[in-house]
Amino acid sequence: MTRKLNFSSGPATLPEPVLRRAQAALWDLDGSGIGILEHSHRGPTFRAVLERTTALVREVGGIGDDHAVLFLTAGATAHFTLVPQNFLGENDTADVCHTGVWSGKVIEETRRFGKLHLACNGGPAFDATPEVVSYSAAPRYVHYISNETVYGTQWRTPPANPPAPLVCDASSDIFSRPLPLAGHALIFAGAQKNLGPSGISLVIARKDFLTTRRPGLPPLADYLTYDRESSMPNTPNTFGIYMIGEVVAWIRDQGGLAAMAERSARKARMLYDFLDGSRVWRGHAGRGSRSNMNVAFRGATPALEAALLARAEQRGMSGLAGHRSVGGLRASLYNALPEHGVRSLVELLAELERENGTATQ
Repeated sequence: MTRKLNFSSGPATLPEPVLRRAQAALWDLDGSGIGILEHSHRGPTFRAVLERTTALVREVGGIGDDHAVLFLTAGATAHFTLVPQNFLGENDTADVCHTGVWSGKVIEETRRFGKLHLACNGGPAFDATPEVVSYSAAPRYVHYISNETVYGTQWRTPPANPPAPLVCDASSDIFSRPLPLAGHALIFAGAQKNLGPSGISLVIARKDFLTTRRPGLPPLADYLTYDRESSMPNTPNTFGIYMIGEVVAWIRDQGGLAAMAERSARKARMLYDFLDGSRVWRGHAGRGSRSNMNVAFRGATPALEAALLARAEQRGMSGLAGHRSVGGLRASLYNALPEHGVRSLVELLAELERENGTATQ
């Protein structure tokens, strides 16, 4: 069968060579005669998978031994709670950069454990990353989301001059560009966009920061537990760890993070250039804040948007509807989406524009 072009925001498209290897590994992992879904997490075969995946993440991400590389059986949203639960006391303040839907959830969870300071606010339009960041006097950490999937904005560089360690949710752009470790105490990412399947997250954290977590936490809510137990205080998501390793190996073989960044910029530029010149389609995010991963856009009319979604499915393009909270349209251009997929989308947008040239924005 012919595979569709998957523009979904996540779970998202995965590299086809990785999917082929996973097919084989479901039946027989590394010549063991047992599939990856069947192997004991305590056995030597899976231990080799875990060590290989960890080593690949370190190699491709440029991560040294002063950082822990952890795999948690949880999505990124779980870390909205885990971060303040671990590092924020009731008299501590966390500075949060508010750039959209997901940082709104971070704000809610932060208030459960301590004080909140809004360091910047991109609302209500959320069409740009804030230019001015105003920190509190002595924050425990500064939390930001590097790429906002709903509104299609992305920090080109982390918030400047933070007075405390940065905590970053990098779920939707991790390993799409070189990893900015400097100034960061903890980076977490749900895997289901650029790294693998849903149900698992990658955490990269400074080991000295982990030791400052609050005492008395339940073991499975304590980041330090996962460091001490090599991500296996209980049965981990073994298939998720395997898949992350395979995807990161594919990224390495494509030229690494610098090559991914160049490729992502090309794909995004192709679509943004078309939208900028269109009479009936318009992008949401402003120049300078546009995401290379998630392009949010609108048609001149709801009918035109519906026509795009219907014809896209007919042409083998899926996942172009915007987030349920804002509507509209969204094309997610993650690492594994081929460049020809973006060209096909642009051709379809142009075709509909020719047919609906009298529509107005």
